[in-house]
Amino acid sequence: MLDLIHSTKTHDEDRQGEALSLPSTVKVSNGRKLYIESYGCQMNFSDSEIVASILLDKGFETTKDYKEADVVFINTCSIRENAEQRVRNRLKEFESAKAKNPGMIVGVLGCMAERLKSKFLEEEKLVDVVVGPDAYRDLPNLIEKVDDGSKAVNVLLSREETYADINPVRLNTNGISAFISIMRGCDNMCSFCVVPFTRGRERSRDTHSIVREARELYNAGYKEVTLLGQNVDSYKYTPNVPEGEEPLSTVNFAQLLALVAEVSPDLRVRFSTSHPKDITDEVLYTMGRYENICNYIHLPVQSGNSRVLELMNRTYDREWYKDRVDAIRRIIPECGISTDVITGFCTETEEEHQETLSMMEYVKYDFAYMFAYSERPGTLAAKRYEDDIPEEIKKRRLTEVVNLQREHSLFRLQHFVGKVHKVLIEGFSKRSDKDYCGRNDQNTMVVFPVDERYKVGDYVHVLGQSCTSATLIGKIVD
Repeated sequence: MLDLIHSTKTHDEDRQGEALSLPSTVKVSNGRKLYIESYGCQMNFSDSEIVASILLDKGFETTKDYKEADVVFINTCSIRENAEQRVRNRLKEFESAKAKNPGMIVGVLGCMAERLKSKFLEEEKLVDVVVGPDAYRDLPNLIEKVDDGSKAVNVLLSREETYADINPVRLNTNGISAFISIMRGCDNMCSFCVVPFTRGRERSRDTHSIVREARELYNAGYKEVTLLGQNVDSYKYTPNVPEGEEPLSTVNFAQLLALVAEVSPDLRVRFSTSHPKDITDEVLYTMGRYENICNYIHLPVQSGNSRVLELMNRTYDREWYKDRVDAIRRIIPECGISTDVITGFCTETEEEHQETLSMMEYVKYDFAYMFAYSERPGTLAAKRYEDDIPEEIKKRRLTEVVNLQREHSLFRLQHFVGKVHKVLIEGFSKRSDKDYCGRNDQNTMVVFPVDERYKVGDYVHVLGQSCTSATLIGKIVD
């Protein structure tokens, strides 16, 4: 029985490691066991579901214990240096297990694959197979090559691959929330980011396949879907038509949101991530029209200073970003907003850092993912700019950002105290099986006492009674 994909938090939109039960629908078991471990963003977690589906179809079963696996994959993230170090350390642990099980195959999947393939395969000899994010269909063939005594690599990027025809194996124990990948790749060339080089150019998935997947999930009992893309607001799908026929209309992200929301009013819809240059009023008005589209937007700012934003090649300035925040507040007054912040980017002055703090004061984000700048080899910033801010200054600025965000998170949560929130019960609180937990419309985690009238997967109304800087605490009200 497929029963595990492990995920470890390393970047924005990350999930904590968790044991996940999977359906026992192996077509014909080949007697081999698979272990997959994922690092990084929700896109990586979603990709692991695709990998599990491809190998499930070939008869693999999975195990919670990598030491008893025949094939071990680690799905990697290249966003930050510490993520790469964690992966390398983990591969060395797998190497020890392989010494006791010489037939074990160890492979690296995902964003780290292309950039570090030679290191992993030849210099450090840590892996047998390296597979990029557009080559997962080739995994059964690559495993066969390794079985025959060869190393195997496929890191080719594609302009077409979206895996639209693959039904992902759902890896969520509660059967309540699921990811739907709507596009792959990224055309934005932010100077600090490796994603365009590791995931290739943007391509949008067939609209009908997305809506069909959402409908199938709802019919299977799921209550929430999250539409995923590196930049969901640039979603744009034009159906192919035979030559000579009338071209069909292009579907944009606002229209896709409406189509998914119309699957059922009881299916919650979330999405991530939005780019400030692309989020339109049309998207915001669509969110306002549908009660089941959650009022929450992840809108990475990275820096509050226009000069630094230009160096980052973010293609917007301080005033543009504030205009988008103003539009969100005007059109969806109760919308939650989160962000990403990088401190100590190349040549950032103290005054420019203060502008980031002032932007945070202007928006008062619900929460944020905050990092000191970490130069990534191969990026435009690594080629063009000197990483010239001392580490102690980066860390001091990061501490100031973190402390200010803690104040703002508490401020936002205090605003929820005394109000009633619609919450989808996702499971039991990590601290006590006497409490349920779930998120409200603004993506805030809410904890409340178990009421035997309700079960995981039910919507309940919760009165906020108190809060910490991270959690709203309340009780179910009728």
